[in-house]
Amino acid sequence: MLNSILLEQRLVLIASYLFELEKLARISKKDFLADKTKTGAAESYLRRSLEAIFDIGRHILAKTGSLDLAMEYKAIARGLAQKDIVDRKIGQKLVEMAGYRNRLVHLYSEVTDEELYSIIIEDLDDIRNFVRQIRNFMTQNK
Repeated sequence: MLNSILLEQRLVLIASYLFELEKLARISKKDFLADKTKTGAAESYLRRSLEAIFDIGRHILAKTGSLDLAMEYKAIARGLAQKDIVDRKIGQKLVEMAGYRNRLVHLYSEVTDEELYSIIIEDLDDIRNFVRQIRNFMTQNK
């Protein structure tokens, strides 16, 4: 059985991180790149968002009988799409997010401030769409 309290807590965290990322996205690129506090905040909020996304995915897969899909980040992404918990487009985006999460954690010295800015400008809708689809799944599986 799904732990709706846990899932809701993670969704609230994602919403709070998105709020902060959206504030950072309103800053000009020049000002963003000139301020290490802002770039560091963007990296932290993005990484935390991705961790919460994959925590949600792992929990759902484990509780719906797909524990084998719940071990590795890209497998979580694929499993959510295979089980129609998220659509194929978001599933593919989640695979990309898993790769980026691994870069943020393990190859952090290679992550540029420019790419962080690009992500907060261009890709936050993917996170919003994930949240929407998870909320729909939760509603259908009460």
